[in-house]
Amino acid sequence: MMQELLQFDTELFLKIHRGLSNGFFDWLMPLLRNRYFWAPLYLFIVIFCIRQYKKNGLIIIGGILLAFALGDMISAKIIKPNVGRIRPCNEVQLSDQIIHRVPCPGGKSFPSSHATNHFGIAVFLIGVFYSKWKAILPIGILWAASISFAQVYVGVHYPIDVSVGMLLGITLGLIALLVYRTVERKILKKTIVEASSSDNI
Repeated sequence: MMQELLQFDTELFLKIHRGLSNGFFDWLMPLLRNRYFWAPLYLFIVIFCIRQYKKNGLIIIGGILLAFALGDMISAKIIKPNVGRIRPCNEVQLSDQIIHRVPCPGGKSFPSSHATNHFGIAVFLIGVFYSKWKAILPIGILWAASISFAQVYVGVHYPIDVSVGMLLGITLGLIALLVYRTVERKILKKTIVEASSSDNI
């Protein structure tokens, strides 16, 4: 059963990595997975939260950092070393089929830390802002999913790596949201939604 699952995973990886190959994706996907590409977005989120929500904004930023820290610690420091799955771009049996679109990292493959971290952040932000801004749901999911897809397209992760990373990230994002809600109510006595409603009265 496990061998069949891994075989399916490899076949699906090749369908994405090679089968969907095109010049536009070759340009776009390496950008989507590059941390520096998203630096302006991260800076905007920090400035927006602090200017718009003051003390609560700092708690929101703390929640984002918590989701990221949990994701990075559990995926990269705990699961990856114990599972030890080789990245597809480092797999000898796939060496003649890999298209080297980005340098191949030396770490392990399962699960994808990119998927874990970005889904964790996305789910946390969706939980915080959905009541005020419904569009954050599709935007947040699309953002995290596109980064995760890029990991497969450039050849550094298998589909199962990003799928499990996604599920782990969603779980950790919800945990970070729960912590945020608890801290928010204890320190500020009301949520940002309630605060906005009272400001309009």
